[in-house]
Amino acid sequence: MNINYFATSQIGLRESNQDTIGALLGQHSACFMVCDGVAGNAGGELAAQIARDTLLGQLDGEAPLHPEQTATLIENTEQAIRHVQEINPNFHQMSTTLAALFIDRASLHAWWVHAGDSRVYLFRRGVVHSVTRDHSLVQQLQDAGYENTGINSNLLYNALGADTTSPHGYSEVMALEDGDAFLICTDGFWSNLTPAEMEQALRMVNSPAEWLALMQKAIDRGAKTDNLSAVAVWVGSPQETTLLFSMADSARFLPPRD
Repeated sequence: MNINYFATSQIGLRESNQDTIGALLGQHSACFMVCDGVAGNAGGELAAQIARDTLLGQLDGEAPLHPEQTATLIENTEQAIRHVQEINPNFHQMSTTLAALFIDRASLHAWWVHAGDSRVYLFRRGVVHSVTRDHSLVQQLQDAGYENTGINSNLLYNALGADTTSPHGYSEVMALEDGDAFLICTDGFWSNLTPAEMEQALRMVNSPAEWLALMQKAIDRGAKTDNLSAVAVWVGSPQETTLLFSMADSARFLPPRD
């Protein structure tokens, strides 16, 4: 099944871009990822770069990829960050978020892993089918039913390289369908859009590049203060699947044919 992708990374109003994006698309396997260096400690940008380079450096797109490998891939990636923490005291607390999508093209299966508040969205038949849950205080309070208005959204309890006992988030393995679309993005991107806006943008475009560009235009109308990065991945023909779904859904509002 054909796979297309497009990626973008913007600095926003920050002095530097601590986001990194990465992609590997081979004949047999693929990986798409974003990292966001955690602010507040020196070395966030470096941690994000190490995570991207180490994770992608372990992969071979011309070989099959199995879900059982994922934990080892992430462990090796985190160890690379910790090695730099140990040899450079200036960066001893550096860490980064991670959202990574893995695809085995032979079996047409996908799975993902995340740490922090970078997200993986799956859109199926034009609507959000699933999304990762942030490792943040805001998300914890929301899940517990408490008010989280005014809480600092940057307070994370999980990141690569951070001292935490909380496990990273690993998804179940899922079978891909023609028309699946994925959005892997940092908080600077998703925090400026609602899921409904993402869905609407998906219905209006013909490529992953157009999808990101349309969402970027909506984001640009706002403050756009943070770094914002995203990778859009299309499996098969989302534009055709989404159009058919939208037409079927709207059929009851249309007058009957003669």
